[in-house]
Amino acid sequence: MKAGNIVKRLLITLPVLWLIVTVVFLLIRLVPGDPIVQMLGEGATAADISTLRHAYGFDLPLQTQYWQFLKGVSHGDLGRSVRLREGVMALIGQRYPYTLELTAAAMFIGILFSVPAGIWSAYRNGTRVDRTIGVASLFGLSLPNFALGPVLILVFAIWLGWLPVSGAGTGWQLITHLVLPAITLGSGLAATLTRMVRTSVLEELGKDYLRTDRAKGLPEQTVVWHAFRNALVPVLTVVGLQFGSLLAGAIVTETIFSWPGLGRLTISAISNRDYPLVQGCILAIGVTYVAVNLLTDLTYRLVNPRMRSA
Repeated sequence: MKAGNIVKRLLITLPVLWLIVTVVFLLIRLVPGDPIVQMLGEGATAADISTLRHAYGFDLPLQTQYWQFLKGVSHGDLGRSVRLREGVMALIGQRYPYTLELTAAAMFIGILFSVPAGIWSAYRNGTRVDRTIGVASLFGLSLPNFALGPVLILVFAIWLGWLPVSGAGTGWQLITHLVLPAITLGSGLAATLTRMVRTSVLEELGKDYLRTDRAKGLPEQTVVWHAFRNALVPVLTVVGLQFGSLLAGAIVTETIFSWPGLGRLTISAISNRDYPLVQGCILAIGVTYVAVNLLTDLTYRLVNPRMRSA
């Protein structure tokens, strides 16, 4: 892919990031409640409220607050949390790796199950295997993570005692704590990708170049591999789009399993009307989503040579 096209796509993301920043700034201020009163309590005096509101700049005109926020974002300064009284960047830096670990684990589980299931379902189109996989994927799509999570906790943590209920450990304990939330978050992705892989591979299996491969006497595994490789472009696109869904779903999953990630921090910030922290958390999620979609765009141009000049 040409360097000019990469730069062009990088520049396209800038208006998107600006829109995310602006929408986040405006929406959080439409939420009822005063963060200063929330922090000081109902018994605080008017003088204390006025002093703290001035200290955080909440007494300034809205447009002034907006420009100060944009200036801070451009310098990597997202302000200080009203509730926790720490730098927003530092708080996000502490929680962000946990969310990435959970999202990556859920993505791994989704791909691990969906790719072989989708290929096998396409190869055995119309058979009992195909119908069974179809029913299983439909069940995965129909079961939301806020319902699946408590069921997994009840079975594997409480009844069987195999896995921990909540929190995150270190080393091997981190992996054991990660299993249930990753399965909860990745099950919906696995179901979506299974159907996508099946559809894409099934479409490729009916094309003439695969008949030519079979006529040449190539092994069936090689023929199916060729079909899957050429079906990767739409699959990669869906993977990139689903990454944003995983980030959104992580908010619910982290709350269910008390996972110390960015989603749980966002819920806490919203409940406390913590403007700077909410802005920082949503901005971090939005930037990650844009970055992953840009990476997906570049990746499927590497996978499909016909798109490298586009």
